[in-house]
Amino acid sequence: MKILCVAEKPSIAKSISEILSSGNGLQNRPGRDQFCRNFCFRYRMPPGQSFGRHRANGWVDMVVTSVRGHLMSNDFGDEYRKWKSCSPTALFEAPIMSFVSEDCKKVAQNLKDEARSSDVLMIWTDCDREGEHIGAEVVRECQRVKRDIEVTRARFSAIIANQIHHAAQNPVALDWAAADAVEARIELDLRIGSAFTRMQTLTLQGHFQELDKKIISYGPCQFPTLGFVVDQYIKHSEFVPEPFWYIHVMHRKAPIDVTFHWARKHLFVQAEVKRIFDRCKSDPEATVIKVTSKQTRKYKPRPLTTVELQKSGGRLLHMAPKRILDVAEKLYQRGFLSYPRTETDQYDAQFDFKTLVGKQRSDSDWGRFASQLLDDQGAFDKPRNGQKNDKAHPPIHPTAHANGLTGDDKKVYEYVTRRFLASCSKDAIGEETKIDLKIAGELFTATGIVVQVRNFLDVFPYETWGGPGLPQFEEGERFVPTELTMKEGETTRPKLLTEADLVSLMDRNGIGTDATIAEHIAKIIEREYVMAQMEGRIKYLVPSTLGMGLVMGYNDINFAGNKSLCKPLLRRETEEAMTKVCEGETTKAQMVQQSLQEYRAVYTQANGSIERVILQMARYLRGEEPPAPPEWAAAAASSTANEPRQDDLLSLDDDLEVIDDEDLWSVLDGVETGGESSAPGPGDDARRIRSGGGNHGAMGTSSASSNSANAQIEVIEIDDDDDDVPVPSHAPAAAPRQQPLRTQTFHPGQSTSFADRVQERESADAHTPMCRCGQAAVQRKVIKESANKGRMFWRCPKQQGDETECGFFEWCDEAATSGARVPPYTRPSGSLDESNARGLTDSTMDRYRSIMNASSNLASNEVQCECGQEAKRNQVFKDGPNKGRFFYTCPKLSGRTRCKFFAWADEGTDAGQQQQQQQQQQQRAAQGPTRDLAGQSCFNCGEEGHWASACPQPKSDGATGSSRAATFGGNGVGGSSRSARGGPSGTVSGTCFTCGGEGHWASNCSAHAASAGPSVAPSRKRGAGGRARNSHAVDVDMYNNENSEDEGLHYDDRGGAGGRSKRVGTCFNCGQEGHWSSDCSEARQEGAARAFTSRGGAKRGRTTRGGPRKRGRGSSR
Repeated sequence: MKILCVAEKPSIAKSISEILSSGNGLQNRPGRDQFCRNFCFRYRMPPGQSFGRHRANGWVDMVVTSVRGHLMSNDFGDEYRKWKSCSPTALFEAPIMSFVSEDCKKVAQNLKDEARSSDVLMIWTDCDREGEHIGAEVVRECQRVKRDIEVTRARFSAIIANQIHHAAQNPVALDWAAADAVEARIELDLRIGSAFTRMQTLTLQGHFQELDKKIISYGPCQFPTLGFVVDQYIKHSEFVPEPFWYIHVMHRKAPIDVTFHWARKHLFVQAEVKRIFDRCKSDPEATVIKVTSKQTRKYKPRPLTTVELQKSGGRLLHMAPKRILDVAEKLYQRGFLSYPRTETDQYDAQFDFKTLVGKQRSDSDWGRFASQLLDDQGAFDKPRNGQKNDKAHPPIHPTAHANGLTGDDKKVYEYVTRRFLASCSKDAIGEETKIDLKIAGELFTATGIVVQVRNFLDVFPYETWGGPGLPQFEEGERFVPTELTMKEGETTRPKLLTEADLVSLMDRNGIGTDATIAEHIAKIIEREYVMAQMEGRIKYLVPSTLGMGLVMGYNDINFAGNKSLCKPLLRRETEEAMTKVCEGETTKAQMVQQSLQEYRAVYTQANGSIERVILQMARYLRGEEPPAPPEWAAAAASSTANEPRQDDLLSLDDDLEVIDDEDLWSVLDGVETGGESSAPGPGDDARRIRSGGGNHGAMGTSSASSNSANAQIEVIEIDDDDDDVPVPSHAPAAAPRQQPLRTQTFHPGQSTSFADRVQERESADAHTPMCRCGQAAVQRKVIKESANKGRMFWRCPKQQGDETECGFFEWCDEAATSGARVPPYTRPSGSLDESNARGLTDSTMDRYRSIMNASSNLASNEVQCECGQEAKRNQVFKDGPNKGRFFYTCPKLSGRTRCKFFAWADEGTDAGQQQQQQQQQQQRAAQGPTRDLAGQSCFNCGEEGHWASACPQPKSDGATGSSRAATFGGNGVGGSSRSARGGPSGTVSGTCFTCGGEGHWASNCSAHAASAGPSVAPSRKRGAGGRARNSHAVDVDMYNNENSEDEGLHYDDRGGAGGRSKRVGTCFNCGQEGHWSSDCSEARQEGAARAFTSRGGAKRGRTTRGGPRKRGRGSSR
């Protein structure tokens, strides 16, 4: 008979083979997978052992192989796998496919190869729910090639010889109920996790650019775990210490200082404590009224479970729970520890303690204590039992002595071993002494413990107990205390959660199992919902802004039955249902159907109220405080039911079509924009938005999205059924429902944005200031830790970082004292005609005009920055000579758009200068993004404010080119760049440096044109002394490019230093005066460039006179 044994891991398969074969005749041959090898040997079964219809007659052939965890994977089909291929709710019912994962195909093939020639399949996976499910996968795969193969299960708790042999000779049946429970959990996690992950990821990515490349994943266990961290963080951050006062008494007797604690502990009323203290101070003599002594004990630790190992390891060993389990798993595979995933904290009556204790005799650290337990009469004491027993594995304990361990392996093994030895010892015994005394009628108490017998404390240094004890006091003894003082203290802020604390909370609330708790904690850290914060050697867990936004958003939703996504109730019910499946009280199908029904209802409510999550995400990701709801909304909320109707909610599942501008305006035609809007009644023939799923309701109202740079319009969809939620009489007619509805965002044209802005002005409160964009400012609250925390302020409604954001900012308390004002508003281009005022009433148009008129009549004495906006007033707070001074800067928040304006407030500005500055800014605004022309004149007409190319006057003979050309003739060394411009008469006052005549430039000189031919393009050279000769070469190039249609309009910039009137330069080719080498008619002479040097002493071998600057011609570059 041949028996195929399948372990869960390759290392366990090897250990089992070595134990069962005893090293005799063990063959090791490769399998199809490089890690999963096949171990072959013969094994002797006890007489009469049978496996179904097969009977073992002594020796049998055994093949031990393994898998690598789960064989199968589960996923949706292609029509559901892509995120946008279906609505998230479809995943609650979509078919699920189970298939062998790609990396396990060779493992599965190896199982089928071996199963074909085997009679019995013996499962050796770990003895927990996951192990049973992996075993079920192995059975199904082997039965594909041999349906009648007998299936048995080897049950063991440690990889030690006696347990392995006992498991092989006494197999049991596979626990199919436990396997079903795991399959149910896998299906639920896949459906629920995928639906919620897609819903919240797609929704939040549409509102937050910073989340575009991040998957906001949801896990039924991870979110309640995250909720624990957030709840504790809120308690920690919002805690306000409260002062208290108490009376401190200390008396020094012999060498010991004894502190007596006040029986009242402390009081929160200082005056009352002061009154009592004054009474004690006036009569300070203390009288001992009672001295009691009694024997006490400190209990030894209970047997070790997985949860306790994670808690103690995190607190004492400073290791993460997952890391502790990984190390313990490795030690288990090496045969040093028992199975580390167990909920049992009690040993069976037949457990062999003394054999395991005897294996520790040889250890240099605790071997002596182990020997005392076995040799000393009465030293050994059976461990005290706890309350849990999973009937699968015993508590965690050492199975063999380990030498040569280092690092975390040594730390974990030592803790487990010392705890096991301590649990086999006796409790520590001590004597507790209590002394009571009175001072002026007030009772004070001192307590001390003296350890008499240490017992388990000798081997378990992780706990301490006792102290030096108290000196001798007698009843009736009187003395004056050494110290009698009144002290002040304050209540202590709750600490943040450590990983050990979180493990305790999860275990107590039924979140996860002993085997998965550590994985859930690691997941929320990996997904950046939680961050680890070190304080010394202690690691605390702090929620990230992403984690805070998610939890606070879902907590704002009033889920039915308090079954919030971030609370433990939902998952606890699922875990309890899984236990019922394991115990046979319900079936897998029933459990899955019931859980999906609950989660579907929660999904519907969460998706319908996702705006609350968006508001909280904006609050924590961007620091934007959500606005307070109006009074009528609170009244409406109190009159609505907790659970929304399915037909009232529009979710992510509805494929809405984006309507065009005409359709949008046809809808807006029926909307009153005077501040209130009328919702269509049940009988009204209202227009409906086109939807892939049918008509969902009438267009009730439109509002601007304040976070959109394009002034998008959000159209809220409501229905017009008779069963609408009643609206209070004092509420607007088109009040939104209690359950926030999903909105579809449209991008209409410019006219829509204009209409939207006007409607915002209509609906804004009279005291709400307008930002510089012309929109109603939004109110926010400072939530960051600073001197202004909790302070309210007004700001531009556009997103931070938006280039169109005006940067408006104002403290609410300052606005209340100074009064709201209308900031500068840029009038939109174009007239207010029928095309861009469509859908607006006459009253709205009148109000628009009044707003525009008010914005144009700004006070002229306001300080404005270079952007043309009202400058922001700031104060210097840093230490220095300017501390306390006020100054003005650009009000924009974005560094990309902020100008460099700066002015001290106390220095002031001249009224005339301020008016001139405003005029210049208006000119710049009218001309668009062009160069500043202040102080520069046209050389054609002589007027300032424009170039000759834009001059409205007829061109003069000497002004055919760009105005920049006027500077070239007179901009030599020490010259002014504007000294040669034409005067008011329009005539050219400069001197031609070609012929020496006046009234024209060299570029228009007929003598130069005749002798030199076509002029060359300008170049950038340096004049005498290295100064720039052509400071406007870039402008010339720009002008030539802008006027490229005027072919031949190029400017020669080869002027002499100081504006010479003649061409007196020397040609370095022929040596003659009167022309440059570029105009020389003689043949080119080699070395001519080096024969003459610059008269002006130009640097780096460059000539200071004419000719383009090129290599080999007057340049050493």
